[in-house]
Amino acid sequence: MRIDIISVAPNLLESPFNHSIVKRAQEKGLVEIILHDLRTYGLGNYKQIDDTQFGGGAGMVLMIEPIATCIKKLQSERIYNEIIYMTPDAKTLNQSTANTLSLKENILILTGHYKGVDQRIRDKFITKEISIGDYVLTGGELAAAVLVDAVVRLIPGVIGDEQSALTDSYQDNLLSPPVYTRPAEFEGLKVPEILLSGNFPKIEDWRNEKAYERTQEIRPDLLKE
Repeated sequence: MRIDIISVAPNLLESPFNHSIVKRAQEKGLVEIILHDLRTYGLGNYKQIDDTQFGGGAGMVLMIEPIATCIKKLQSERIYNEIIYMTPDAKTLNQSTANTLSLKENILILTGHYKGVDQRIRDKFITKEISIGDYVLTGGELAAAVLVDAVVRLIPGVIGDEQSALTDSYQDNLLSPPVYTRPAEFEGLKVPEILLSGNFPKIEDWRNEKAYERTQEIRPDLLKE
């Protein structure tokens, strides 16, 4: 998989992509992540990328020309399965979306900044818009990092135990059940006996039951889906 990211502040993304699972995925050649500085495509001697809003109002808007030039250049080099815009005014990222995107070959991500991008960019180029929650960040870089992490970990071969990813929260619209490790007792707190029994069918039933109970308590909306 190849992931291209267009950003006003690409340096913000260097650290998240140079550690842990995402770093190992790149080292294995399972994913290639390329950062593109939007200012490279800015207008004039000062590389302008933003301007005031038509109609007035507070905040600057990312201009159409620099973004369009960058996207067109990248499109001339490869076909993108999705061109994604990270923005708070979009459908919220969920596990189903991450699963679907993990099967793609080429993804292009545009990160928002200031008051956002000229709407014509969204109308002309963007195929999917994603939010990571009902709140606003300084820019879309951290949101893009969240999306990339959620997608990359699902690529076959990235996680040593692929079954682990398939049993995560939200994979089947349930939250994960409680998990325990050694010691079996700590300051009077004991691991449930069923987990020590070695009866794996019953352990699986217990986990399913606890997953349902936890979902019903914390995220009952998932059960409706």
